[in-house]
Amino acid sequence: MKRFFTISFIAILLPVVAEAQSFYAIRKNRNLLVGLGSGTANYYGELVNPGETGRLKPNIAVSGEYYLTDRISTRASLTWFQISGSDAKANDDRQERNLSFTSGNIELSVVGVVNLMPIGARFYQRSKLNFYGFIGVGALYFNPKAEYQGKKYALQPLQTEGSSYSRFVPVVPMGFGARIKLDPFFNILVEGGYRATFTDHLDDISIRRYPDGATLKSDIARALSDRRVEIGTQPSRPTEIGVRGNPEKNDNYFIGSVTLQYYLPQEIFNGSNRKLYNRKRKGYYKRR
Repeated sequence: MKRFFTISFIAILLPVVAEAQSFYAIRKNRNLLVGLGSGTANYYGELVNPGETGRLKPNIAVSGEYYLTDRISTRASLTWFQISGSDAKANDDRQERNLSFTSGNIELSVVGVVNLMPIGARFYQRSKLNFYGFIGVGALYFNPKAEYQGKKYALQPLQTEGSSYSRFVPVVPMGFGARIKLDPFFNILVEGGYRATFTDHLDDISIRRYPDGATLKSDIARALSDRRVEIGTQPSRPTEIGVRGNPEKNDNYFIGSVTLQYYLPQEIFNGSNRKLYNRKRKGYYKRR
């Protein structure tokens, strides 16, 4: 998956790098950017201690951003990331529950971005440091898995709580970031974004009471539904004693990232093959 994102970004970038770095291109108005970024992700749910951020896992993303005005832009992003959690890290009696999960996820999002300062009459005239906030909508695919006897099992098809749920859910991304100007063509974005979801199943844990094992689909489903027996903490009547999850609060996650952005020449999108700037310019340009 990481290799796919890297190859896709290079395929977009290579055809325009030579012309974009032209001596004559520097004064052109440009408002379309592509980006490649990476960072960390962590989730908030039943397998994280209250007040803690949980285990940090990697993410990688490709994006495209278009400026509508000198302060407002819209950005589309495709992000792959991992999250995980384990009762082994619990600081209370949740250790007796003995549940855990890992999940590889894909998020597609579209956000509106509002910058603190305008980018200037020309793209190269933007400030060296600009802060921004964003909010939008997205769709998430998640797939929680757990390891049992040396093998990983996808939990959603097993219906470990006696019911099914969708692995596709809407999300609301929101957050803040800083845009750092490297040179007239490149930015670095340092960003943190919280994702509010509409599911309590990112970790495959939701219902308060353990289901009756006789109603589950298979021996594997029963084994991964109630893992207390593995460490000897299972009571004699598990369907009546013990708390498995908290259905009153959805799971959420946070993504922190550093992104390299590049300004694309407008001409590659309007069908013109002419030079970006066909009148010779002076050997200098104004920086701000």
